[in-house]
Amino acid sequence: MTLIASYVYRGGKRSEPVAVEGTPPALGPEDFVWIGLHEPVASEIEGLAKTYGLHQLAVEDALKAHQVPKVEIYGEQLFVVAKTAHLEGDKIRYGETAIFVGRQHIISVRHGSARGHTELRSQLEASPQYLAQGPDYVLHAILDFIVDGYLPVVQETEDKVLKMEKHMLASFLEREQIRRLFRLRRQLILFGRILGPMSDVTGKLVHLDLPCIDENARPFFRDVNDHVRRVEGMVGGLREVITSVFEASNLLEQQRQGAITRQLASWAAILAVPTAIAGIYGMNFENMPELTTRYGYYVVLIVIFGLCALLYYRFKKTGWL
Repeated sequence: MTLIASYVYRGGKRSEPVAVEGTPPALGPEDFVWIGLHEPVASEIEGLAKTYGLHQLAVEDALKAHQVPKVEIYGEQLFVVAKTAHLEGDKIRYGETAIFVGRQHIISVRHGSARGHTELRSQLEASPQYLAQGPDYVLHAILDFIVDGYLPVVQETEDKVLKMEKHMLASFLEREQIRRLFRLRRQLILFGRILGPMSDVTGKLVHLDLPCIDENARPFFRDVNDHVRRVEGMVGGLREVITSVFEASNLLEQQRQGAITRQLASWAAILAVPTAIAGIYGMNFENMPELTTRYGYYVVLIVIFGLCALLYYRFKKTGWL
């Protein structure tokens, strides 16, 4: 059964349960119905559509669950789509929550969300003075609940990136770690594509004159909009950190390769001395100077050792060795 909860709220307090089909309950001016569904089938949501006059296009969008975050107006009702997010390993998984808002009803339809609304409903029921404000406050609470779920995703990803940054400063990144950096960066780019429309949704709820949204509720939606923009800024900053980690790792790798190249060049220069001298005296010419010198062999060895020691000292002093 996909029905999670279905109750009438009178004066901000939960009253009797309500059926999802049939005649809607009798409601006073301050009463409303809050229905929560999870992964409903077409037949279940069609009954709600008839009972509460939900627009067919909105119903189709709620069933497909492949929508970008948006706000649509259908007569005197609002249809809001929000994206949920949670982290599985290094990958950000997304869900979708479609919300139908009327003057005296709010219906939430969840798809693929890792967090249910049971805890949220309990928190709101503990503060009847807020629930008494109506469905628009419940809409704010659901959106705020969804946006609050974004922060752990960014923080956990940030912790992973900072650990890799620390590792990069201590030693060099391996190929798999570089691949992981690119995977995390790609996940953040995709996340940014969700945050942009979510910011538009909360911005419209703040600035536009929409049905079912009371003027007193706008400060609450402004707070949610601030949270979304904050997460957007964190994601943008984290993408820059990943780029800087990769660039710093690349520079350190180039520096290491340069140091190795200088060391090889230094040793090649040092070894060139005995190679050159030995090569000269290895030529089979009959009339070569010093061939008959009594201590020529020892003199040549001393010269070779002295030149090599001098070169080694010079290269060591300049930091090439």
